[in-house]
Amino acid sequence: MDATPKTLIEAVRFFSDLDRCNEYMKGIKWPDGAIACPKCGGQRIGEIKTRKMLRCKGCRKQFSYKVGTIFEDSPLGLDKWFVAVWCITSAKNGISSYELSRALGITQKSAWHMLHRIRVALSAGNFSGKLSGTVEADETFVGGKAKNMHKAERARKIKGRGAVGKTIVQGVLQRGGMVIAGVVQDSKRKTLQPNVRASVEAGASIYTDALRSYEGLEDEYLHDTVDHAKEYVRGDVHTNGMENFWSLLKRCLNGTYISVMPWHLCRYVDEQVFRFNERKLSDGERFDVAMAGVVGNRLTYTDLVELNR
Repeated sequence: MDATPKTLIEAVRFFSDLDRCNEYMKGIKWPDGAIACPKCGGQRIGEIKTRKMLRCKGCRKQFSYKVGTIFEDSPLGLDKWFVAVWCITSAKNGISSYELSRALGITQKSAWHMLHRIRVALSAGNFSGKLSGTVEADETFVGGKAKNMHKAERARKIKGRGAVGKTIVQGVLQRGGMVIAGVVQDSKRKTLQPNVRASVEAGASIYTDALRSYEGLEDEYLHDTVDHAKEYVRGDVHTNGMENFWSLLKRCLNGTYISVMPWHLCRYVDEQVFRFNERKLSDGERFDVAMAGVVGNRLTYTDLVELNR
């Protein structure tokens, strides 16, 4: 295949050829070149060139290069899909469904579903993997601002504590490295500590704020805290790296997406985690990494809207 593009305009031109898109998908799905039938597993596969489809010579099953990916059953061509993946992975603050719909000439509803399907491919799984060295752990609250609420709603939701009615996101960051983050049910010890232990290798240095939920990590880690009521930095003890990630996440949520429902927030967090962890790559390299996750993932529109009910 020709050299992959390096900029958005190059990507639009490069992937405007559907044959080239299919070749790219073939390299992702069947890197050894042996195409397998999704129905019977047979490898005697022919091509219907007029329809750009594949057909198994054994069971006669017809299938496209999209089958078994986030693109499956989509009426949109791979040329549009690839540009959408490029946009969401290269835009620092994300891209809204309205902006994508105008750019691709599709409906906002289609663009919204499209973006959520891509976010599924970007997910690396919450609190999986092992961080080491110097690690920061923190949590943040995501939700509507009190000043924007109706008076009655504001009194109901935020009476007593400003965090009431908001969604909690927990994060663990290896300094100079990657971040792992996800939506959590609450900020209690039984919720936060298992995520830290699953994400961080024993013996690492962990810095947190003074939240009591982190007390007890000393049995496996070199744990130190910084009390934000008194100070934000004490030598190497701080959570400024996680605070930086939270600012990037909230800039994306508040500036680009404006309003995010709590039941969809996990995928927006996955999107920001992906961009942060792959920040040192070029746009083209980041696109290739994202495309490696499209196989074996799927999110139907029915499943997506069911979350709203």
